[in-house]
Amino acid sequence: MLTVEHVPQSVLPWWKTTTVYQIYPRSFSDSNGDGIGDLPGILHKLDYLHALGVETIWISPFFESPQADFGYDIRDHFSIAGEYGSLDDCRRLIDAVHARGMKIVFDMVLNHTSDQHPWFLESRSSRENPKRDWYLWRDGKKPPNNWRSFLGGSGWHHDPATDQWYWASFLPFQPDLNYRNPAVKRAMLDVVRHWLGEGVDGLRLDLFNALFKDEAFTDNPFSFRPIPSEENPDGFFQRNQHTINHPDTIAFARELRAVVDEFSHPPRFLVGEVFGPSSVLQQYCGPAGEGLNLVFLFKAMRSQFSAPAFRALIHEFESSFPDPLFPTWVFGNHDRPRWMERLGNHVGKAKLLATLQLTARGVPFIYYGDEIGMQHHELPTKDALDPVARRFHWVPQWMARRLRGWGILLNRDECRPPMQWHAGPNAGFSAAGAIPWLPVHPSVSEVNVAAQQGQPHSLLSVYQRLLALRKLSPALRGGSLDLISDRELPKHVLGYRRTQEGQGGEQATVFLNFSEREVSVALGDPLGHTLHSNLHPTPQARGARYTLAAHEGIILLGRPR
Repeated sequence: MLTVEHVPQSVLPWWKTTTVYQIYPRSFSDSNGDGIGDLPGILHKLDYLHALGVETIWISPFFESPQADFGYDIRDHFSIAGEYGSLDDCRRLIDAVHARGMKIVFDMVLNHTSDQHPWFLESRSSRENPKRDWYLWRDGKKPPNNWRSFLGGSGWHHDPATDQWYWASFLPFQPDLNYRNPAVKRAMLDVVRHWLGEGVDGLRLDLFNALFKDEAFTDNPFSFRPIPSEENPDGFFQRNQHTINHPDTIAFARELRAVVDEFSHPPRFLVGEVFGPSSVLQQYCGPAGEGLNLVFLFKAMRSQFSAPAFRALIHEFESSFPDPLFPTWVFGNHDRPRWMERLGNHVGKAKLLATLQLTARGVPFIYYGDEIGMQHHELPTKDALDPVARRFHWVPQWMARRLRGWGILLNRDECRPPMQWHAGPNAGFSAAGAIPWLPVHPSVSEVNVAAQQGQPHSLLSVYQRLLALRKLSPALRGGSLDLISDRELPKHVLGYRRTQEGQGGEQATVFLNFSEREVSVALGDPLGHTLHSNLHPTPQARGARYTLAAHEGIILLGRPR
């Protein structure tokens, strides 16, 4: 059996035992009827989130921005975009979250700014401007080297006024900052200090693995890979040796962590958006956990729905992130297809993966609406608001659909529709008569919060029960993990044990049935055990065995003998 050492829950930092709920603010709750979600809307829904049982909310960017990339193009790191509210709204939200015993995480874009940011306006005004070196500028009659952006094509963009090229890792209106300039580093660390000083409990770091590039601007080597993936960011026939996962970026993770650790009452945390194999992602955290507290492990998003596939994934995560490191469990976010599409909109499968996500060792990240099974909303690329979709407007819909099946989302509007609160006008996201910024999904009449609240067999109720159980169980929050040998289990069943050591320690045994058929498993015999199921509010075992229904997951809690 694979065993990971653990620290007793009593001494684990809060961020290792928390559950995180991602809010895309534009789509969560519109308080003023303009069709755009906002901070007061989130404030009004905090009691729902508290009752759901999540402990931390992460909010995608709402800083002052031209909204060319809906907040990921920041014009002022210290102000709030007017459509989302005000600084007072922001402070009220922070206080209200803390008043409920919850934590709040902001999305921090360190890699780039908007091309409308005062820094860049100064930088591009002349070659002699003091802020010229705050961004990456190079001479040349053609792009200075062969570097490609995350979206393919050259990331270099010509500025006719000064006859130089600037670099943008993502979209042309998001120029990268030059972290080799000490003034830039100081300025961005001051932004981090500012928001932590305002009481923010942690930061999600956008495109963190692109911060530093090769100082000599050396060409990237050739690669045979046509398309990048979560495990391998090489793609577009290029190995991104000099632009992604640079050793200086990994070193900066420790420097940033030191700044965050200046704020220790309570402790704060960092979670990085990084791409690459587990061996590389681990380096961002550092061997002793002195770097980023967490990194997103996106591989779960594309795992095959089967017991062997998830067994292998748990083994990989546990092997790569042993104590004091900690894995993450992510099935969706604002850039990827909704996980319900990958599951064929099968609610039973969603209940099973929710059970895995909330009982495996690691920090779960839940994307808004996943708790009710919000479905992917296929929208015509030609009508897209997403700048990535507009860039690929020429791709036919059938091809975009096929790419989506591979986990590549050309139109991110499709995973960002309004939250479905009830079956009434605008799904309760916005007032009747308002026009939501994106259309509501047609499934709203069946898939909404109101329809599932109080229904013991609904997906929402499953999340509530699992989150409540996780809060009460020291083993599920902070215990070690032992995979049960597949030789001891039926073919389509995944099993593992979570154990809190020490006197009075607790053990949680988890069995997950990935098949469409009933399967019988031996429960074992922990002392004083209680049984929990993702399908039945009050499951009953027959002696020492239990018959798992199709896609049923159970948790047996007790003390190890």
